[in-house]
Amino acid sequence: MNPLSRAALFAALAAALLVWHPAGVAQQQAASRTKEHVTALASPAADGRLTGSAGEQRAGDYIVSQLRRIGALPLPGKTDYRLPFQFTAGARDGGSSIAVARSGARAESYASTADVQALSFSDDGEVSGGLVFAGYGIVVPENQGYAYDSYASLDVKGKIVVVLRYFPEDADPKAKGTLAHYAGLRYKALAARQHGAKGVLVVAGPRSPNAGETIPMSFDTALAGSGIVAASISARVANALFADSGRTLDDAQRSLDSGNPHVAGFDLPDVTVTIKASIVRERQTANNIVAYLPATRQAGVEKPWIALGAHYDHLGHGHGGASLARKQEAGAVHYGADDNASGTAAVLAVGEAIAAQPRDRNVLLCFWSGEEFGLLGSSAFVGAPLVPLDRMDAYLNFDMVGRMRDNKLILQATGTSPAWPGILEQANVAAGFDLTLQEDPYQPTDSASFNQAEVPNLNFFTGPHADYHRPSDTADKINYADLDRVVGFAAAIVQRIEARDRALPFAKVEQRGGGRSARAGLRVFTGTIPDYTIEAKGLALGGVIGGGPADQAGLQKGDIIVEIAGQAIANVYDYTYALDTLKIGQSAKVVYIRDGRRIETMLTPTARR
Repeated sequence: MNPLSRAALFAALAAALLVWHPAGVAQQQAASRTKEHVTALASPAADGRLTGSAGEQRAGDYIVSQLRRIGALPLPGKTDYRLPFQFTAGARDGGSSIAVARSGARAESYASTADVQALSFSDDGEVSGGLVFAGYGIVVPENQGYAYDSYASLDVKGKIVVVLRYFPEDADPKAKGTLAHYAGLRYKALAARQHGAKGVLVVAGPRSPNAGETIPMSFDTALAGSGIVAASISARVANALFADSGRTLDDAQRSLDSGNPHVAGFDLPDVTVTIKASIVRERQTANNIVAYLPATRQAGVEKPWIALGAHYDHLGHGHGGASLARKQEAGAVHYGADDNASGTAAVLAVGEAIAAQPRDRNVLLCFWSGEEFGLLGSSAFVGAPLVPLDRMDAYLNFDMVGRMRDNKLILQATGTSPAWPGILEQANVAAGFDLTLQEDPYQPTDSASFNQAEVPNLNFFTGPHADYHRPSDTADKINYADLDRVVGFAAAIVQRIEARDRALPFAKVEQRGGGRSARAGLRVFTGTIPDYTIEAKGLALGGVIGGGPADQAGLQKGDIIVEIAGQAIANVYDYTYALDTLKIGQSAKVVYIRDGRRIETMLTPTARR
């Protein structure tokens, strides 16, 4: 997301294209446009193609121009290739504040972002209460083999909790590794909420990185509140909170930094704090781009549509949290040549090859936005399809297909139809790839959306590399000769699907293996697939893995999990943290909402393979 000799490469490409139609020269010319496409999409003008951005709009303009050039049409009933959808693009502080009141003293108020900023996952609202200092605010689940609970001797019900950012600075490496895993701000907010706190304030202690600074509002891909009011505060505010406690923040942090689990927090007496958190969640519009090549002859087939797709969005300048940029690369344009200008180029090139030939099927050419935020575009399309999904014979997805090494091509989701192995074997005679077939369709790419709709699907992938999600994923590093071969191979696969007189049967892939293991720290497997497009209090399910624990427990697509193992679930982060409390092979109660009804079931997790 691999080498033959140059002569062999071009010979294989020509042979693969000739399988599609005798007009092999025309197909070779179409495939050779991949470099032109990648160079345009991964250019500085596209500015990293962040979902909903002007750079992505310019990339979309290029795609539309190419669709017009090859004669692809807007969908029936549409005049535009663009299909808009709404998404939550981020959050900003709308003017949060904190007031500190002491008996017999005038209240102190702080409202500047240098002193108080809501955390991106905070609930909107205002809360007041007494104060408790809960150390680092970390709770390590019992099954992790390391006893650490910042709340062990504290009563925080109905109060405001003050916690340190990060984790004990001087703990031994093994303990620090465990503590760091549970030091995320969301996890700390969850722990405070589970112990009954009204709100949580986070401060970077004097011995920590970013000492005394508030935490900038950042984009939060969960796009959901945490069920508690949460803000970061400056050293100035923290010192005011500690003023009457007889302790300083520096002393308190020093006593905790060894990682000794027996060092306890304490009340901050005679202080009442009011937190007002104001979160403005920003809604934006992004566009899928979808066109089609109408069938040129009526074949009377059962399912007259075949779809090819790729996401054309990327990370912009990498500010959203998914960037893997090195320190010196921070803020630079993330060009996304392989991820996924290469896949976009492949769909355009296959479309051009198909456009010149007679067709028994309508061929959809789909370019998705919002994949990097959680398959938003493809999920929006599948949720309100403009083409009946039960009339779609197959969906072919291309995600990172430009960095082939050693002639290796990975095809994922081959288990979604028993017809795939035979089709792929026949198409590969001319292509000559070293194929790796992976049956699993539950991949973090847009083919997963079509799998949930029970459309036979494939995902083409040439493997990971060191430039993934970095500014260094540039057009000059693409292996264009092999990208052209992928185009020829995909065109041959489409031709083989067209040649069938019956639709491809869909097969639901069951979760295999997952044998039980008692190894401490092994993450559990529940078989749930989150739906990131739905903003709900809880974990909305986009589906469940066939035969997995969630499937066996009766959970379904559309259910919203609100509690597991006694822990309230407000969002996907809560759910992820709750998994650490589960034990492999030990049943846990799950509470979920279906059609407005609150339902309970028992789920038995297995080991994650």
